[in-house]
Amino acid sequence: MKDEAKIENALERLSKSTFRSRFHLKEKEWHYINDKGMDTIERHAHDFIAKRLAPKEIPNDGKQTPMRGHPVFIAQHATATCCRSCLYKWHHIAPHKELSKEEQDYIVHLIMTWIKKETR
Repeated sequence: MKDEAKIENALERLSKSTFRSRFHLKEKEWHYINDKGMDTIERHAHDFIAKRLAPKEIPNDGKQTPMRGHPVFIAQHATATCCRSCLYKWHHIAPHKELSKEEQDYIVHLIMTWIKKETR
């Protein structure tokens, strides 16, 4: 599947970044994932992306994603989907435009793939 190859390529490139590769889920996040289940985590990811990353203009862009507190937030930093400038730099998704459903789905798929790899 083309999307899977794109996801794996992005994760491979990100793994070579000293900054991105230092993000990992800790025991607290693993417990949260086990308590809530992956379906709930994925719903949270869709919600966070739609509200915090998808709008055309984000007033606090670059500061909208906390560094801790939820597995999705950690995954966003690890996958460079934390703000629009990182999204542009790493994934070539242009800033200053609303993200399409396809772009949002790609981001969530990338985040969830990273989380699943972390929980193995």
